[in-house]
Amino acid sequence: MPLDEAFWSYAVIGGIAVNLTTSVLFFILIAMEMLIAAFAIGYVLSIAYNIVVSVGVWRSAGSGDVSPRKASVYRTITLVGMTLLSLT
Repeated sequence: MPLDEAFWSYAVIGGIAVNLTTSVLFFILIAMEMLIAAFAIGYVLSIAYNIVVSVGVWRSAGSGDVSPRKASVYRTITLVGMTLLSLT
């Protein structure tokens, strides 16, 4: 997959959408006292997505047609961003 598509479509737009959705569902499920479901949706699902996206961007950045500087910047932003989204 091209790096720009992996980064912008999946890491940025998808990352915001998935993590925002799982956070909202987490709070709704907590309010309904469904703690196991809240944990599964709020953490397991979002962290799994974040890991898959991070690996995807990392691998796309390793293709030969990407400049080393751009690959490094996109990898760093993705890893930092996905880590922060996973911790919140």
